Amino acid sequence: MVSLDIDHIPELMSISRFTSYNRWNWASFYDADHFGELRCSLRERLAFDAHEHGLELPDGRIFLLTHLRYLGYNFNPVSFFYCYDGQERLNTILAEVNNTFGETHNYWLDERNDSTNRQAANATHYRFRKEFHVSPFLQMDCEYEWTFTEPTDSLLIQTNSLRGGQPLFDATLKLEAQEWTAHNLHRVLLRHPWMTARVIAGIHWQAIRLWGKRIPVVHHPGPGIFNPVNQRHMGAAWSPGERRASELEQEVVQKS
Repeated sequence: MVSLDIDHIPELMSISRFTSYNRWNWASFYDADHFGELRCSLRERLAFDAHEHGLELPDGRIFLLTHLRYLGYNFNPVSFFYCYDGQERLNTILAEVNNTFGETHNYWLDERNDSTNRQAANATHYRFRKEFHVSPFLQMDCEYEWTFTEPTDSLLIQTNSLRGGQPLFDATLKLEAQEWTAHNLHRVLLRHPWMTARVIAGIHWQAIRLWGKRIPVVHHPGPGIFNPVNQRHMGAAWSPGERRASELEQEVVQKS
């Protein structure tokens, strides 16, 4: 994954003849691979979405942790926008979550859902309700508990899915920072030439394994409920099928 200052992406993506901005290359950054109105800059999209969620976007630098588009293909299960204030303090994190049905949803993480034990100075914990269908093996009536360390020479992101207070699934991302240079980038491209294809293949392989274990399938609630992505990619644009009543709606019907 790469961490990019959103106000300097065109310059950053000109570092090598193998990188491009909004143009095909071995590694490219496309504005269409992220949420919001394409006529607007990323900062403008963030500011608008923050306002829609009752927040004011911090006035400092913003770094985007994401996958680039490799050899024309991109799928980001989740990208993180680290939003700093004018004093270089991490103020807010936006998690941009995508599913394999061509849909996207934003979770704004700030003091409203901060569950940090103030003695744990090196990490921030957020707990919030699940609002977006991602996995066909996890129900919607879940909560997330996510932990972030502040990005420095390394970072850690731990995501836990809970149902009824009991853990269902957890994943941990650990990254070590490397300087953004052509040499480092070329070395990573040779080691992982098509990372995003590997990501989507891994997702489907794990789904096949779970299906083979007869894990109950949780159907998508139906089209038109969640926001569509700007750019749909092969393997991540399955049809959500017919719209279904939510469990809550079904309970209301049964009781009436």
